[in-house]
Amino acid sequence: MPVHYNQIAGQNLGRLEALSDGIFAVAMTLLVLDIRIPGVETVHSEHDLLFAVVALLPRVLIYLMSFLTLGIFWLGQQTQLNHLTKSDRNLSWIHLGFLFAVVLLPFSTMLLAEFLVYRFALFLYWLNILMLGAALYFGWGYAERAELIEQSVPREIPSAICRRIVIGQCLYALGALLCWINTYWSIGFTVLVQLNYVFAPRFWSVWRSNSHTTES
Repeated sequence: MPVHYNQIAGQNLGRLEALSDGIFAVAMTLLVLDIRIPGVETVHSEHDLLFAVVALLPRVLIYLMSFLTLGIFWLGQQTQLNHLTKSDRNLSWIHLGFLFAVVLLPFSTMLLAEFLVYRFALFLYWLNILMLGAALYFGWGYAERAELIEQSVPREIPSAICRRIVIGQCLYALGALLCWINTYWSIGFTVLVQLNYVFAPRFWSVWRSNSHTTES
């Protein structure tokens, strides 16, 4: 019986993980290239250098926000891939679409850093984040329908993964809407959301552990 090429293409999860790690590493590195050191011709004293470095802080904040964004989505993709038995052609292309959104983030970051007070720059940045979340969400949904998820995975995990993506995207959308008040509000709120995802799980796990110890 003849075998169709699409039935055997893109099944190696290891290659997909390796490509993803490489692209994330490059994208994270490209972010910092937008933080340019002050020009020598503009610095003539310690005060000038201090003032020039302080002027870079908005760009540093945007870089931090984008680095956290990539870190969160890298972790999200890794979580999904860890629960799969294999890939297939369709899932590989979905994740390639996800990686396309990853390589766009340095551009949208640079645009936002350059036009910090413009809502359209912030909208494009949020659209980039929406693309990342949508690709992960549809990729996981396809993996469920195609039965690519390990049989031993508890029933609660797929719903937890989808819930995490939806809640995150809702929070990012709320942050984007705040630009109608002020773009700085949007950026500040987005950074707080990301810091919550990075540090809150550890905080709550420590708090629960201390609570159980006290009760005992």
